[in-house]
Amino acid sequence: MAASLLLPRIAAELALFAGSGFLLFALDDLAVDLVYFARRFWRSATVYRRHPRMDARRLPAAERSGWIAVFVPAWDEAAVIGPMLRSALARFEHPDYRILVGYYRNDEPTARAIAAIGDPRLRPVRVEVDGPTTKGDCLNRLYAALGEMEQAEKRCAKLVVLHDAEDVVHPAELMVFDRLIEKASIIQLPVLPLLDRWSPWVGGHYCDEFAEAHGKEMVVREAVGASIPLAGVGCAVARDTLGRLAALHGGKPFPAGSMTEDYELGLRVGTLGERTMFVRLPTAHGEPGNVCSRGHFPGTVEQAVRQKARWIGGIAFAGWDRLGWHGGLGERWMRMRDRRGPLAALLLMAGYLAALLYAQIGTAVALGAPSPPPPSPGLLLLLSINAGLLAWRVLMRFGFTTAAYGLDQGLLAIPRMLVGNFIAILSSRRALTQYLQGGPKRWDKTAHIFPELTS
Repeated sequence: MAASLLLPRIAAELALFAGSGFLLFALDDLAVDLVYFARRFWRSATVYRRHPRMDARRLPAAERSGWIAVFVPAWDEAAVIGPMLRSALARFEHPDYRILVGYYRNDEPTARAIAAIGDPRLRPVRVEVDGPTTKGDCLNRLYAALGEMEQAEKRCAKLVVLHDAEDVVHPAELMVFDRLIEKASIIQLPVLPLLDRWSPWVGGHYCDEFAEAHGKEMVVREAVGASIPLAGVGCAVARDTLGRLAALHGGKPFPAGSMTEDYELGLRVGTLGERTMFVRLPTAHGEPGNVCSRGHFPGTVEQAVRQKARWIGGIAFAGWDRLGWHGGLGERWMRMRDRRGPLAALLLMAGYLAALLYAQIGTAVALGAPSPPPPSPGLLLLLSINAGLLAWRVLMRFGFTTAAYGLDQGLLAIPRMLVGNFIAILSSRRALTQYLQGGPKRWDKTAHIFPELTS
């Protein structure tokens, strides 16, 4: 008899643990939703009644001129670096920029792909050590090369733009950065992953997550006064701000020892008291789509787990150590949200295990086993509240994905939430293991593809 009651008791305890955590997280998410919709309503009722909505083509001209440096760090990117650079050189709508692309001395295929382009706007930067080191280290070497270029040309860059070797750049982004960098030290554009027909589930779940994160979460971060973390792509940093960071960190503005140097850079700049800005702008009035950075994300479970483990490890584990807790209430709130990933994965594991045990109990009862005592009224109430909040979360995911990708992808986003949960659990496990081992010591990158190669 005692044995027959053990399984229901374990299931109930797991459900209580998971349900309590889910309730706290759901209320946290609901607070973000309320801030987002309140801000949207307020701007519609006040700002947009007095002023027309801005677009990239109508931004006021820049007050001061200067050339733009675009940093592209690369390791083992021979398959994509050529098409990416040719595409960027053809698409950028700006009269004065240089692309500095870093490659390692032991990566000859990437070096040959870069050399084959032969455009004067392209500056290959050879890293004189065997790669890979870390992405932050590669960016610091690009920063050193930028200083040499500035001395040779006797003029300083106005800002630095960051991109990865697989990115599809937006034609208007340099113009947007040039005109807005005088208002903020950091600017982040939305990231909109490309749909991958070969990976509608794993690759597709990135589309859902970024649609909501860069459609809502980043907007709320700015609204509550929190720093904007950089995504490492489609972002710009003022040149003088990089110089200020370099002066504070031995001439190396990018955190070379971090797994998420882009995220950390944004928060470092915010800690200095400088303004960080997230910008969502349509290209032109009446045209669909915003100025954004696009690209393919990992399409297999293994690659997705590796990438997200790096994000979780760098933000939730090492980020806590490296960045601590600083700033006002809004900043601390957002840092807490950034670092809740491992706990969320633990709650998901407990919830799924409880569901599995309840399914096993239900099957046993259907086969003739005696019915166990029903769950307590308190647990049933908790589960009912969570069910309602889950429905709201599903609606939010559906809505933001539909707005970015259309109705068919919005509907797929609902079952893809399970895919995201599964990857989050595996990624948190890998991130914890790496963190306990001291973290990865070099660039733990994933394989990339460029859209031209998938057509």
